[in-house]
Amino acid sequence: MKKITLLMMILMLSVFSVHAQEEDENESDVSVTAYNQGTALIRDRRTFDFSEGTTQIDFTDVASSIDATSVSFVSLTDPEGTYVIEQNYVYDLVGTSALLERYIDQVINVTTTDGSTFTGTLLSGRGDIILQDEAGQVMVIGGDDVRNISFPALPSGLITRPTLRWLVFSNTGGTQDVELTYLTGGISWTADYNILLSTDNTSLDLNGWITLTNTSGTSYEDAQLKLVAGDVNRIQPEDYYYYEEAEMMAMDRAAAAPAVAQREFFEYQLYEIGRPVTIGNNETKQVEFVTGTDVAANTYYVYDGSDYFYGYYSPISDPGYGLTGITDVQNYLEFSTGEESGLGADLPAGRVRVYQEDVDGAALLIGENRIEHTAEGEEIDIYLGNAFDLVGERTQTNFNAVANNVIQETYEIHLRNRKDSETVEIRVPERLFRWSNWEILSTSHDYTQLDSSTIEFRVDVPAGEEVVITYTVQYSWPR
Repeated sequence: MKKITLLMMILMLSVFSVHAQEEDENESDVSVTAYNQGTALIRDRRTFDFSEGTTQIDFTDVASSIDATSVSFVSLTDPEGTYVIEQNYVYDLVGTSALLERYIDQVINVTTTDGSTFTGTLLSGRGDIILQDEAGQVMVIGGDDVRNISFPALPSGLITRPTLRWLVFSNTGGTQDVELTYLTGGISWTADYNILLSTDNTSLDLNGWITLTNTSGTSYEDAQLKLVAGDVNRIQPEDYYYYEEAEMMAMDRAAAAPAVAQREFFEYQLYEIGRPVTIGNNETKQVEFVTGTDVAANTYYVYDGSDYFYGYYSPISDPGYGLTGITDVQNYLEFSTGEESGLGADLPAGRVRVYQEDVDGAALLIGENRIEHTAEGEEIDIYLGNAFDLVGERTQTNFNAVANNVIQETYEIHLRNRKDSETVEIRVPERLFRWSNWEILSTSHDYTQLDSSTIEFRVDVPAGEEVVITYTVQYSWPR
């Protein structure tokens, strides 16, 4: 009997699979629509030969992360006379463990690293190989000691790639074009933005890149690529079939910016790449999709040292509550996505990196953050980090329980600017956290009420100086 080694078997299965595909399938027509949440809709059109009556069709190179319950199969040539009787997702892929499982209770030969050969009935192939010879003796061969395994014949049913297999009925024989659509995990995209802020902090240049990651288990050659930006609601699937997990990714940055069309689609924004795109498995691909130059911008500072309002059920009367001890002054960048600012674009959610040129012209990173989906015409505020030369200090200077239902409280807020020559504006939000009914009795600076429990001061602090804000607030509630 001719022996077939493990290596020979894998090679034979690969050849058979490729040969079958060349006979049954022509060049495919693929469309990939990717969503933010790690899901993609795949549409794949191919040509098959059908017999009159029942035909088995193998649709190979589908994603191993496919949601098999979402599959739709339709004949484009004869949709009325062709229909699916049965559908199977076959993912019993060739491999050492799969082959050993097929040969449980059968005789195999195992050659170890020291050249010894053992023949016996396979009892187990999980981890160590356990054989039983003709005399009934049981042998345990460690997995690390195995050099080669010989099997008596090629088993049926094993495949080299995940495959959708249909039993299809057709009224007539001949060639037909068919279309497959399905949802798969393992494909996700996000937006990455690079911003170059001018040295005077009044304008910026923006480049936005689509970053698409494919770990779905297959590649998509010359695909029509669409990307949907927005929060599409999906229920958590009960079961996904995963063949393998990705272990590495390759970066494929486009050499030139292709045309990317943007349009509204239902309640979302859709981006379509204007050329065929090959999306390799275990690959991260980037395509530029939005640019803006000389976009109006501004940086500002925030000292946020107050606590939040939690007094929904009863007033907070503890004198020490709300003393946070925060001294950091935060630095923000703000700009508009509107046409009037020079951008005029919707910005999908993603990561933003902000750079600024040093005196030698080298661009240095000054902050990184994320933005949510932002429609055209909206304002974007990006927290960049804490200012090194600015310090805030918030002190409670008076706390007085005027009555059992009235509290008066006074704060001093010290803002120090240790810069050499620059006057800065610092915004100071104060959350009036003790109770919902409050009144400002006195203040050293004007303020703006932002909401029902928050006021904000905006003060200019000259270089090398300190500005002190003081205010007194009174809280009252029913007896």
